[in-house]
Amino acid sequence: MFAQPAVALPLPEYSFNAHISSPAAVQLRPRLETTQTPTFSTRAATVQDAPAIAELGSTVFSTTYGFSIPTPDLNAYLDEAYSISAIVKNITSPSIHVVVACSDSDNRIIGFAQLTEGTTEACIEDLESIVELQRLYVHVDYHGAGVGRTLSKEIEKIARDRGYRTMWLGVWEGNFRAQRVYEAMEYSRVGEREFKMGQCIQTGWIMCKDL
Repeated sequence: MFAQPAVALPLPEYSFNAHISSPAAVQLRPRLETTQTPTFSTRAATVQDAPAIAELGSTVFSTTYGFSIPTPDLNAYLDEAYSISAIVKNITSPSIHVVVACSDSDNRIIGFAQLTEGTTEACIEDLESIVELQRLYVHVDYHGAGVGRTLSKEIEKIARDRGYRTMWLGVWEGNFRAQRVYEAMEYSRVGEREFKMGQCIQTGWIMCKDL
C-alpha cells in the first residue's frame, strides 16, 4: 500500500473568518530553520489539563480550518468539540486516551494527541484490530520541533500495548500540510468520508498505517 503524494489540487474558494484564518494555514511550506530546538516532555492528560487543551484545540482548529467554514458552523463545532466539558469527558472516558506535550521551560501544554477506540469508517471495516488517531494538534510556535512525531509515537505505543495492529485517521482533503506530515509518518490514503461541522459537510481522506 503506497501513500498518495500530497499534491495541492484545486479546491473551492473560501473566504470565511479572514480575521483568524487563511488558506496559507494548510499549504505546503519549506521547513523553517531554527537556531535552538525547544525541549518538551509528554505525559497522560489529566482533568486539570482540560482548559489548556480546549484553548489549544480551538485555536489550532480555528486558524487551520476557519477560512473554509461559515462562522456559525465553526462556532457550533467548537462548542461541541472543544468546550472544557467536552475535553473533560474525553479525558475521563475509558475508550479515549489523551497525551499532552509540555514545554520544559514553562510547563505549558504545546500539543496533544487523542487515541479513540471503537471507531471505524466504511472503507476500513474489513480491517481487524484498528484504532483511531483522532487528534494530533501542535501549537504553531512548535511546528518542526518534533512535537507531533513524539506524540504520535506515544499514541502508537498505547495502541500496540492494547493489542491494536492498525492505526487510522481522517484528514481534510484540503489540508495539504497535514497530509504530507502523515505520509512522512507512513500513513497511506485508503479512502474518503464526508464529515459534518455544524451544518457544513466536507470531505476528508482516510489514512492508515500498520503498527
